[in-house]
Amino acid sequence: MEQFIVNIIHRPEMAPEYAEKVTGHGRAEDLSRTPLVTESLDIFRVQQDCAHRNGLKTTIQMTYASLFSAEAVALAKEHHAVYGDEIGLTLLGLPCDRFREKYKTKDFCIWMFSMEDKKAIVRDVFETFYDRFGFYPASTGSYYMDAELINYIKSEYPGVKCAVATCWEEGPKAYHTCNNSWYTFMDGGPWAPWIPSKVNTHAPAANEAEDSGVVAIPHLSRDLLACYDGNGSNFGTHPQNVLRGMIYDTEAWEYPYLYNLIDQYRSLGRYNNGVAYNMMFVGPGWMNKTGRWEAPYELLLKSYEDCCAYYGRLKQEGRLTDMTMSEFADFYRANKTYTEPECALWRDILYGSDKQLFWYCDPYMRVCVNMDQGGAIVDLRPYAAKLEWPVGIGTPHIQDASYPFLIQEKYRAGYFTHYAGEGTVRSAKVCHAGEEADLCLCRTKAHFSRAGDDRVLTLDPVELVFTDGLAVTLQSVITFTEGSAAIRIDRRVLAVSDPAADVVIREYMVGCYGTTEYAEDMSSLTLRLDAGDDSAVIPYEYRCREARARDAAAVSCTLPPIRTKVSMECAGRDKAGFIREGYAFSPMFTLGYEGTLRQGEVFSTWLRLERAD
Repeated sequence: MEQFIVNIIHRPEMAPEYAEKVTGHGRAEDLSRTPLVTESLDIFRVQQDCAHRNGLKTTIQMTYASLFSAEAVALAKEHHAVYGDEIGLTLLGLPCDRFREKYKTKDFCIWMFSMEDKKAIVRDVFETFYDRFGFYPASTGSYYMDAELINYIKSEYPGVKCAVATCWEEGPKAYHTCNNSWYTFMDGGPWAPWIPSKVNTHAPAANEAEDSGVVAIPHLSRDLLACYDGNGSNFGTHPQNVLRGMIYDTEAWEYPYLYNLIDQYRSLGRYNNGVAYNMMFVGPGWMNKTGRWEAPYELLLKSYEDCCAYYGRLKQEGRLTDMTMSEFADFYRANKTYTEPECALWRDILYGSDKQLFWYCDPYMRVCVNMDQGGAIVDLRPYAAKLEWPVGIGTPHIQDASYPFLIQEKYRAGYFTHYAGEGTVRSAKVCHAGEEADLCLCRTKAHFSRAGDDRVLTLDPVELVFTDGLAVTLQSVITFTEGSAAIRIDRRVLAVSDPAADVVIREYMVGCYGTTEYAEDMSSLTLRLDAGDDSAVIPYEYRCREARARDAAAVSCTLPPIRTKVSMECAGRDKAGFIREGYAFSPMFTLGYEGTLRQGEVFSTWLRLERAD
């Protein structure tokens, strides 16, 4: 039986990060203004009431400022006793007069502080929490929590089981839609719960030795297609996200997209051993009385009431289980293994297209496959490297917490779109009589299945017709074997209009590395072709050099800046491996194999990831 689990998380911010600018009406900033504090607490009560009226329990994540409010502390204690709500502690909501006076800063993102300050702040808020409640919290969180921060919290407060630890795909896309002023970069992490490794929060632990000791959940459950293609802040199961995206009937005040999004999350159990997860993480700044997102308060309130009512109906029908954060952490530990992947075959529910994406995440990689591009891999993060990536003041990455990519179509072009150069993508070309057709141009659909340790994506066949009339029907099958750190792609020729004709298949990966749109220095990369006496090594110098050899055992690229080695291997007739260096205008590298295919034959390649050192 499939199980749909929901975490509903509220935080009683006394000085919400959004609300002061809106309710201040042009006055000088004052985080202690009585109307602001009073309204914030009133909204928290409303949000709690929305959940409780529908039979839902919540996790109350106390903010630093709320710990100094006797009323907020009393409310939390009451709701814990009456409704079974969990009292946790968030590292969001730090800004208040007391915090600014003590730490002499307007910074509020815990992961951006120096490690010394992180430790001081953690001790301060956790000990203040203990003073108010007589126990330490079992759950905590922020928009993002770096590995050093999680490790420190777990060492000092071992009772912490669960943490909100990243905001899915909040990187350059979110930055650009916030007028280039929202310096929170955290692309490349999981979209569903995971156990973070000790060295990098985004990379799931592969075993007990790598286990940071907490179960992590994302900050908001987001549309895995609309958020990837655009600004994620408009596409989440937080109802005010949907209002901000203007995705509702402005006259009837209805929002079918919100329910469709929740339902699509419910459907993910079919890909993940019957377990689906969704979360809603809400602060009071979204529902202030003057309105937000071009919506009046009445609509803000109605959307939240309606959303909680929908969850409540699902619970009454036995189709939803509401858990607190620590309850969910216990459930996750009892029902998941380290190497078990998270999968999502996601379809467009917003724009009316037939587009599909498939997302795959395990301790070795995060992958996105785009069926609108013939099953091309359009996003690839090499978790196998378990890249150490310290974040905050005093580190090389003050704001950028993103896990680097090898392939990323949004930041590095994807399929060819320019008159020169290439973009990052993993695809194939079918060639005949001097023509070539890239599978990126062939829309298809995918079907998910499981066989033992394999998660298999079987794509609908596509037909390629060349100028001379030769027609080739080809099917792609993409297999992820649990624990292998490899992706297998089989190209099967189902039919050829001339069964005696050979066609050439050219499997390729165009890659680079980075976290933004801007090119990194590729000078330290090394391309290698392993083919016995015909082996070749190309140190990257932007000189467009190539090497090719028949029966090559492997082609690879080593990327020291992200401690990653990516390689390809092949099984097929007349196979030849090749490597290609890029140039300054197109700072990429290319790995690939070429071979011949006839009707009924299969050409197989494996893309492998490993830590380079």
